[in-house]
Amino acid sequence: MPDYLNVIAGEPVAAQSGREFANRNPATGAVLHTFPNSDASDIAAAVAAARGAQREWARTPAPQRGEILYRAAESMRRRKEELALDLVEEMGKVLPEARGDVQEGIDMTYFMAAEGRRLVGQTVPAESRMKFAMSVRAPIGVVGAITPWNFPFAIPTWKLMPALIAGNSVVFKPSEFAPKTAWNVVQILIDAGLPPGVLNLVAGEGAEPGAALVEHPDIDLISFTGSNAVGTQVSVRCAEVGKQVSLEMGGKNAIIILPDADLDLALQGVLWSAYGTSGQRCTAASRVITQRSMAQEFGERLVEAAQGLRLGPGTDLGTDIGPIINPRQLEKIAGYMEIGAGEGATLATGGRVATVAGHEEGYWFEPTVFVDAAPGMRIAQEEIFGPVTAVIPVDDLEAAIEVANNVPYGLSTSVYTTNVNAAFRAMEELRTGLVYINAGTTGAEIQLPFGGTRGTGNGHREAGTAALDTYTEWKTIYVDFSGQLQRAQID
Repeated sequence: MPDYLNVIAGEPVAAQSGREFANRNPATGAVLHTFPNSDASDIAAAVAAARGAQREWARTPAPQRGEILYRAAESMRRRKEELALDLVEEMGKVLPEARGDVQEGIDMTYFMAAEGRRLVGQTVPAESRMKFAMSVRAPIGVVGAITPWNFPFAIPTWKLMPALIAGNSVVFKPSEFAPKTAWNVVQILIDAGLPPGVLNLVAGEGAEPGAALVEHPDIDLISFTGSNAVGTQVSVRCAEVGKQVSLEMGGKNAIIILPDADLDLALQGVLWSAYGTSGQRCTAASRVITQRSMAQEFGERLVEAAQGLRLGPGTDLGTDIGPIINPRQLEKIAGYMEIGAGEGATLATGGRVATVAGHEEGYWFEPTVFVDAAPGMRIAQEEIFGPVTAVIPVDDLEAAIEVANNVPYGLSTSVYTTNVNAAFRAMEELRTGLVYINAGTTGAEIQLPFGGTRGTGNGHREAGTAALDTYTEWKTIYVDFSGQLQRAQID
């Protein structure tokens, strides 16, 4: 029997096949826990439970739904350190970042709990006499949520909390590399009073459980965060079967540094954005765009600072960069070193798989800086998802904006400048969902929409009240109390 089980209809359940998989610590390679290795039959059971519970959950007054979320947020707040330590152990990010990951989930849960008192619709004047016109939000039905490993607490709350407050039920398939944190989130909600079947957890390795969720006819919406390649497949299949889909995919984010910028501040922003979470963020700054007059100076400062960063386990408070999530990702990052050098970029520091004393079985990669990179190089176009950034020289602000925009993704961009005119021009012309001025490319707050353009997503947004648009449908209602037939525009 696995150490942890699926949660279906409020009950702990093993995989019907009896299979299980191991959850490993990326800093040591050691097995932490075992989980059910679920397949399509387990997904089907979870969907049936969710479908059975959804109608009564939707009938539950939204303020009462909000009270459950509020109790869950209170529990998360009390258990924050415990939850962060679990996250560090299975995912590897350093403890201060793990606390931030959990705090973001706490913030989102409180925020969506309060939406139970709002769920704002519209009332507008009707064209006819003695007629009332309004619109309200209605739940979509059963949501399939597929989440990644890099923000294993925060990202599930971005999906689960708006879906639940709106009256949907959910089947939740987390990443196989962070199942314990997902289990923690689900158990907290159940302990807070969520009725059986409203939220179901199905763990599993590989593509089968996620694909089964996409294929199941009783899933009304798929909410997916992950790679562009997989997200595109999900989008195509959902279109074929007529299923709604919300996609949050990759990024190839840039920090633009202008000559008038505070370079010390800009350097701090690049270090945090490029190497935080070992570069394993969709908002990571894997491009630094500078004007040619300052590219060499800033590149040298960045190299020196990167060389001072310390690799190590996330629980060591002296650690700056934790492990890479798994050997496959480590191999992918290493492969880009040869690609970058072959394209003509200069590998200024890093570029190697590393070893950490006492943690030789962990998955480590040195903080890496390429300089003299060109905008069209693969290292400047493709998402590497590791502690790697490339310095790209350009002539001026206009060229910097063009280079920043000329990638397949459109998630986050940052500009460092003290020139207010340059800042506003950049805010207007950068084609990304997030724009930062004098801050790095990461650090979004939950009260505003999160998401991107082009290959980053399909137009939906997570967080803020905009998230409710994903998990609700508009229902327009007309109440005619005139006692006679009124034919709108005809009369």
